[in-house]
Amino acid sequence: MIKVSIAGVTGFTGEELLRILLRHPGVSVKHLLSRSPGVKISDIQKASRSGLVTEKLTAAVIDDSDAVFLCLPHTEAAPTAMRFYEKGKTVIDLSADFRLKNAGVYRKTYEAVHPFPGALSKAVYGLCEFNREKIKGARLIANPGCYPTAALLAILPALLDRLTEEKNIIVDAKSGISGAGKKLAAEYLYCNANASCRAYKVAEHRHQSEMEEEILLLSGKEAGLTFVPHLIPQDRGMLATVYMRMKTPLRAETVVAAYKKFYKDEKFVLVLPPGEQPATKDVTGTNNARIGIAVDRKAGLLIVTSAIDNLVKGASGQAVQNMNIAFGFDEETAL
Repeated sequence: MIKVSIAGVTGFTGEELLRILLRHPGVSVKHLLSRSPGVKISDIQKASRSGLVTEKLTAAVIDDSDAVFLCLPHTEAAPTAMRFYEKGKTVIDLSADFRLKNAGVYRKTYEAVHPFPGALSKAVYGLCEFNREKIKGARLIANPGCYPTAALLAILPALLDRLTEEKNIIVDAKSGISGAGKKLAAEYLYCNANASCRAYKVAEHRHQSEMEEEILLLSGKEAGLTFVPHLIPQDRGMLATVYMRMKTPLRAETVVAAYKKFYKDEKFVLVLPPGEQPATKDVTGTNNARIGIAVDRKAGLLIVTSAIDNLVKGASGQAVQNMNIAFGFDEETAL
């Protein structure tokens, strides 16, 4: 039994994480860290029967934890992460503070100087299907962003199998409103978001740097990537449609066979048969990813669709999957 703390439990990802961890047979949730101590978690999560109460971070809390999950905003997570890390604890960070290896890219992307640039090289990017061996026993795990998770699961098999070019990759992705968190802003109000779909941060979203860096690290190829995210009027769910130029003409059946071989041992990734496409409803509330394949032979394009739940596989579920791998639990435990 490992003792776990959660920082930032009142957000969507924190709430989802707590629900998963409370049913984990190998975990005891010991501390819920918040800037507002003394709040019963059952007052925040109405369906929760947990008697846990929020508290402030102290040295005693760190000593009483084997692992900590950080569901904090970027730039706020790093100092807390290092307090646990320097005490020999395992840190699983759901923010963006340790996803990028280059401090200069981090500064440009997040418009902030990283407070611990020397720690960036120590962090393992927690895309489980590709970095599993590095995650085993790791003590600083950077949980991937939701958009990069959906996109990279679609892109990497084609690049690694040399089916497509690394240039001119287009990622068209759509997310449920929970992907924006609980912040109050006019564009997320019901009257503005309902029955509407809009693109935002076109070709300038922060997750683009994360995708490009991880493609380079895993494939050795510098990707030419265009990323267009959209907000769609549903609570949760994410669908990424990726367009890649094929090196040689391929049939959809050939690509499906290649993707199925690539993911044959993966418990959470399902490659659909030719002619079938995933929907966000297929993965709601699960840690699963569903991938669909199509070929536009006339245009020379491979089109890969990837559906995940942005709060589970795109955040809290993948974080628990990382914990399971790091601590030697069965990967599917609680998921």
